[in-house]
Amino acid sequence: MRIALVAASPEITGGQSVQARALAVGLREAGYEVAFLPINPPFPRGLRWVRRWPYARTLLNQALYLPSLGRLRRADVVHIFSASYWSFVLSVVPAILAARRFGKRTVLNYHSGEADDHLARWGPLVHPWLSLVDEIVVPSEYLRTVFARHGYGVRVVRNVVDATRFRYRDRVRLQPRLISSRNLHPYYRIENTLEAFVLLKGRYPEATLTLTGDGSERARLERLAVALGTDGIRFVGRVEPAAMPALYDAADIFVNSSIVDNQPVSVLEAFAAGLPVVSTATGDIAALVRDGETGLVVPPGDPSAMAKAVTTLLEHPRRALRMTRHARDLVEAYSWPRVCDHWAAVYAGTPA
Repeated sequence: MRIALVAASPEITGGQSVQARALAVGLREAGYEVAFLPINPPFPRGLRWVRRWPYARTLLNQALYLPSLGRLRRADVVHIFSASYWSFVLSVVPAILAARRFGKRTVLNYHSGEADDHLARWGPLVHPWLSLVDEIVVPSEYLRTVFARHGYGVRVVRNVVDATRFRYRDRVRLQPRLISSRNLHPYYRIENTLEAFVLLKGRYPEATLTLTGDGSERARLERLAVALGTDGIRFVGRVEPAAMPALYDAADIFVNSSIVDNQPVSVLEAFAAGLPVVSTATGDIAALVRDGETGLVVPPGDPSAMAKAVTTLLEHPRRALRMTRHARDLVEAYSWPRVCDHWAAVYAGTPA
């Protein structure tokens, strides 16, 4: 069976590009023929400067992306990764129309934690197109509930995490070395993480915070870090997936302050690496980070609570170790051997 994956390439950092790559690897190992069709095709060498200009960048991207959809005629199944809002209109809708034109089984794999707002407010720009796909697949029960509220039945197939890429180790003696591996966008509220870190520094002057990822908020957050007047904060920018295991291994505690989310791969990767997790419980995170069992949960927008939770881990390392071991066991449910049969059923059209 020939599967066409329509998704962001690794040039767009984020969970969807990581998932697309992991799925492509797993499918090929399982014997599928996989073609990857990026929604962000590479620009010709002489036109790469266009990326600096937002509207011109979009026009050139569409001029390259839309003709590439002709490749879908060679597939048996078209698997389209989907985010929300304008990404849905510009990337997903054309792929759905092309797949239907070629008479292909069409699977929409929707990942965005913004689904509820998207489905509620974007009406004619989203609902007519959802009716054209053969199946909608989401990675979490959280998104299944959201889609059900809007009248859609969907199938849940979990995200894929290759835990073997990460060196799990028991952190018997925790150190105040924090890591946040979320992109620098407003929904992830990195400013709350920074403010929590400042509070933590008052008790642990040797504490460090490593921030990976890039995004629209980077310049503002870097200015905030300077204004907060503390040391130990490091912005490392975009990190290739192959380099992430080393960064997790060098850290001792994972922190996340997001207010909109679904099933972040970064949390699952932290579990795989043996990092105790302190996080808000937005979206499907509540099913992953179960307070006191697989991590500690803090309210959104409360840096003080985050600092206190990190302090609790540092002061009670045995409790932290029990949580990380439970979290590591949970990750097994997201391994390719546990997920592959579910995708086989999706592609074959077998009822859930």
